[in-house]
This record gives sequence, C-alpha cells and structure tokens, in this order.
Amino acid sequence: MSLCDLRHGQYATIDTISDETLRVQLLRFGITCGTKVRCHCKLPFGPVVLKFGVQEIALGRDIARQVTISI
Repeated sequence: MSLCDLRHGQYATIDTISDETLRVQLLRFGITCGTKVRCHCKLPFGPVVLKFGVQEIALGRDIARQVTISI
C-alpha cells in the first residue's frame, strides 16, 4: 500500500521509501521510515496532503506512490 491509497483522515506509518533521492528530500521535512502521518486531504488529480505533528506537506501522486505504508 502506498501514500496514494490513503483516504482523508486516515493514519499510516511510513514503511519504506524506495528512491534514495526521495528519501533524503523527505528526511529534510522530518519524514523517515517509522514516521506516523495522517492524510489531511487528497485533491482530485492533485497532491496528497499529509499532516504530521504541526506540519503539513503536499506530495505529488508520483512521489506518493514511491512511499510504502502500513495502516
């Protein structure tokens, strides 16, 4: 299951981030394996907006598909 599969309000834990460059980019925002996130909203044909702690981050669908999660 990937971040693209989350529904509004659903919580998940990040399992793996497949791409090394993406892993480094997400680390800068504080997202690593084991981080618990919540789907704040999902825009139609647009990004997935995640909320964790007090931060919100919007990830494009292509990026969100590369992040594996567990619910």
